[in-house]
Amino acid sequence: MSNRVVEGRMVTSETLAEMIEGDRPMEATEIEDAGRECPDCGGNVISVGYMPSVTAFVTGYKCQDCEWSEKEDE
Repeated sequence: MSNRVVEGRMVTSETLAEMIEGDRPMEATEIEDAGRECPDCGGNVISVGYMPSVTAFVTGYKCQDCEWSEKEDE
């Protein structure tokens, strides 16, 4: 499992998904670099895939430096 520093604190993939979704996910994939910059501050954006429910899979994106995040339902 890969941990990353987000907004000054170390997070796991489950914690990152919770920051994006607002609720703890059922399961989450490893954190990856998203290969893009934050539209708000220009910081590094990371991504994580997670299951907020049994029937849904979401890819979430989060800036490591500020509060910006977004998600894509698949």
